[in-house]
Amino acid sequence: MRRRLLVLAGGAALAAACATAPPVVTAPVPPRHPEYVFPVAPPGTARGAVERVARGWRYLQADEFAAAERELAPVVSGNRTSAPGHAALGYLELARGRAAQALTHFEAATGPSRPYVPALVGRGLALIDERRDEDALTSFEQALAIDASIPELAERVATLRVRVVQDRINRAERAAAAGAWDEARTAYRAAIAASPDAAFLYRDLGLVERQAGRPDTALDLATAALRHDAGDVQAHLLIAEIQAERNEYDLALDAYAKAAAIEPSANIDAAMARLRDRRRDAALPAEFQAIPERPQASRADVAALLGVRLSARLSAAPQRPVVVTDVRGHWAEDWILAVARAGAMEVYPNYTFQPAAPLRRADLADAISRALGLVASPSALATWDAADVAAEDVPTTHLAYPAVRRAVAAGVLRLDGDEFGLLRPVSGEEARDAVARLSALGTGRP
Repeated sequence: MRRRLLVLAGGAALAAACATAPPVVTAPVPPRHPEYVFPVAPPGTARGAVERVARGWRYLQADEFAAAERELAPVVSGNRTSAPGHAALGYLELARGRAAQALTHFEAATGPSRPYVPALVGRGLALIDERRDEDALTSFEQALAIDASIPELAERVATLRVRVVQDRINRAERAAAAGAWDEARTAYRAAIAASPDAAFLYRDLGLVERQAGRPDTALDLATAALRHDAGDVQAHLLIAEIQAERNEYDLALDAYAKAAAIEPSANIDAAMARLRDRRRDAALPAEFQAIPERPQASRADVAALLGVRLSARLSAAPQRPVVVTDVRGHWAEDWILAVARAGAMEVYPNYTFQPAAPLRRADLADAISRALGLVASPSALATWDAADVAAEDVPTTHLAYPAVRRAVAAGVLRLDGDEFGLLRPVSGEEARDAVARLSALGTGRP
């Protein structure tokens, strides 16, 4: 009996000792998926469902997937519309690497009429795994608009937006390079929607619209680009080129000047010089403007071209007294007199210029050779006059050879194969282009 009492007493003492021993403390396990948003239950959710979701979430964050599913599956089977249950199961599938199945649960947990932030975030993560960045961005943005306090979601949205915009830009550039204007337009518009402050997107879309034959839209887009970045040189140039095509000379020159002020360029200077020439030409007589269209240029035509393009050089040349009896009242009278007085073209011994006489290649070579003497340096003239220009139809003993040699060596006129074609008629376009090349030698610009 006594022995039994001792045993009982010892057991009681052991039990007492156990009852007062301090509990064992274990370190908390960090969640394996901290980017997942816990599916908080909306008001009115049954307590049992809330507790199951909480337990299932703890298992999920420990990567104990089977245990998590045992807790979460009954929540959905008991309530097919349970947003917390579906969201938690969506995250479970996402952790398992099954993004497609996860999307099914996230879609069931949220919708346009009942947006649910945990499901929107989970849907975005699943869409990224499915390589659907644009849809993921939309889902994240919807969640952020409802709750801006979600940790790191704003940074994730910003990073993803850059990636989405760059992808859209890449698609737009590929489409533009292939001439697929509609596809390029759609991709650029989508990029602008994601990054509305990026000036270059408006400008690049403007370039596409211009190539697609929509200059009005292109002009509006270039203007929009400058609202976001007044220093966008390419936007200024796009505006200048469109306005130049419309013969809006002053507006185009103003746009070119703004571009040059930001980024000086010889190409811009040359474009402005050409535009000033066009503006000047636009005020010239209709007969002058029609020269390039004429199948046969006349002596008056080449005199007018020289008079306009080399006006300063002709005025600066020593002036000869001339008498011309057949140009009074002619549309090119002033230019004919100018080239004659400067010695760029000859008056015939009978004091006639014969402005309507058809221009031959020999006549053009003579006029070009004389004009080169007004625009070129002595060293350049010496180089050209010493050149070996071989034209089968113009032997070195021919009276026209010196003029042909100088004009061809200077690059103003060209051989046709091995021949020059002294008697071949000159078209208005050929005369215009030759005088333009001549003028470029004197100005140092194309």
